[in-house]
Amino acid sequence: MIKQAKKGPALIREVVDTDVPFGTLAIWFLGQESVIIKGDGVTIYIDPYVSDYLEKNEGAVRTYPAPIVPEDITGADLCLITHDHGDHLDRGTLPVFHRQNPDALIMGPACCIPLLTGLGIAERQIVEAEEGKHGFFSKVSITPVPAAHEQLDKDNEGKYRYTGYLIELNGVKLYHAGDTVVYPGLVESLSAVKPDIALLPINGRDYFRGESGLIGNMNYREAAELAVRIGADTVVPLHYDVFMGNTEKPGYFVDYLYEHYPEQKCHVMARGERFVYVSGQAFMTRL
Repeated sequence: MIKQAKKGPALIREVVDTDVPFGTLAIWFLGQESVIIKGDGVTIYIDPYVSDYLEKNEGAVRTYPAPIVPEDITGADLCLITHDHGDHLDRGTLPVFHRQNPDALIMGPACCIPLLTGLGIAERQIVEAEEGKHGFFSKVSITPVPAAHEQLDKDNEGKYRYTGYLIELNGVKLYHAGDTVVYPGLVESLSAVKPDIALLPINGRDYFRGESGLIGNMNYREAAELAVRIGADTVVPLHYDVFMGNTEKPGYFVDYLYEHYPEQKCHVMARGERFVYVSGQAFMTRL
């Protein structure tokens, strides 16, 4: 059983009360690849994994409790799901999320839609994340980017099962990779966009974890190289410490960047931290 989160309602109040200027985004880290993003009055949750569903039903015990619980979540405008694994599409969180934020849209790959409707999510609030489809919701634009976890898998209709998201909000371009390895064409497509901030998994993969059913991602070296190759201004590592046996030390990521690319900016987020990313746009005069 997950213990009561220490931050809980106070963190959500911080999200609601945070109002960042143009050219900036506020980001909160909830563990694994779960983050909250806010800018220009829009609040986005990505892969909110904050329930104890996996622990109760699959015995997957977190190494530390999430900083919030599902019942804390209010004031959300949009939720992005990268794929159908339980630490990303959280069966314990999303029904509560929908009940408390009935007007919030939930976007995910086509393979996630039956799962979402099965959880009681209203079909009118579900949006399919389609490759090449650029969506505009209120003040934010969303572009799904295929992810390879560890392959570029497709469903029976030929649609990608895993996705990342390019988010443009408040004058900032943010790339959340979801679970992925680096695959041919990813560097080129992201280089054309040159995201201001990239959120990348670093837990890696290996034969023995694969043998036990753990599907992997890029490792810390690959994540560092990807951030540099695509011209990301700042990179944030994710997916490295929630489950024993599928972890990585973020210090290795920082050390690698320091030794090989000392001018590449990075930030390792504390649990429940609010990090405000400031882009060059924040210092430009708006006409």
